[in-house]
Amino acid sequence: MTKALKVLLTSLCFSASVSATTQAEFDLYLDKLKAEAIQKGYEQTLVDSAFATAKFKKKVIKADKTQPEIVETLETYLPKRVPDWKVKRARKLYKENKELLDKIEAEFGVQGRFIIALWGLESSFGRVQGGYPVISSLVTLAFDGRREVLYKRQLWAALDILRDGHVEIGNFKGSWAGAMGQTQFMPTSFKSYAVDYNKDGRKDIWTTKEDAFASIANYLKNVGWNNNLTWGRQVKLPYGFSENYVLKRGTRNHSQWLEFFSNSERTLEDWQALGVRRTDGTDLPKVNITAALVMPDDINGRMYLAYDNYKALMNWNRSYYFVTSVGYLSDRIGYPKI
Repeated sequence: MTKALKVLLTSLCFSASVSATTQAEFDLYLDKLKAEAIQKGYEQTLVDSAFATAKFKKKVIKADKTQPEIVETLETYLPKRVPDWKVKRARKLYKENKELLDKIEAEFGVQGRFIIALWGLESSFGRVQGGYPVISSLVTLAFDGRREVLYKRQLWAALDILRDGHVEIGNFKGSWAGAMGQTQFMPTSFKSYAVDYNKDGRKDIWTTKEDAFASIANYLKNVGWNNNLTWGRQVKLPYGFSENYVLKRGTRNHSQWLEFFSNSERTLEDWQALGVRRTDGTDLPKVNITAALVMPDDINGRMYLAYDNYKALMNWNRSYYFVTSVGYLSDRIGYPKI
């Protein structure tokens, strides 16, 4: 036997041993979770059916630990996230669903173009929802231990969703992280914001477009959406503009980000006096609203005056790039007017 073959066989044996140990530990952990679920008051039949599908998913751990660290700028990100085909499809679907969107807007106070934009960016208009069993993903991530409390909270919410009959266990699928359906809600967000808009007794964000649209609107409404405003606008800065006016970067959490947003916030009249202009060089709108100055990249990149609705979108996903892509797509849907 060659030395290389011995090394390979030793490696394979070690890998198999580690896998067996991991599986055994996972099975013990699963038994503890089942016992904890019973203590929390979940019925035995629900626990048995839900956890019967729970498997240790190596791919979930790998995806969580090796998320790509790609060097992006907004200039490279936007064309990939909002290509022309997605804009065309968004406009088409906005037209096709306008009656429903207008009805939801009247009820929840959220413009339809933002609903379509989020739908398009989160699940490619419902087509890409993820094929991971939600229970397996959440149990695997809780078992991993780095954020056990977070994922156990998501797991109990997932059991609530099954218990209340919103989805069958065979269709209970999502992303590797447990984000679900056309809206890509985590289970706790589902419990807080999902809506049974068609009144069939189920909050079905997987297959029912009406429920998905209304759930998006309900989320935004509950985090402070203002139907009288847009999200923000790209602007030009004068030569030598001080970065001290820009919203400070490097925030620890959403609360600190809101504090920094408030520190940057000024009226449009004040921004006008500081030399900030629309991208075509014309004056800012003469309306009595406030905005913070947001810098997704650096002072030489794109700059945005962010209105209150920007804060609502950052609640959805605390990423300047993501929020900018939502705003950009919503603008492409709405302007020119359809």
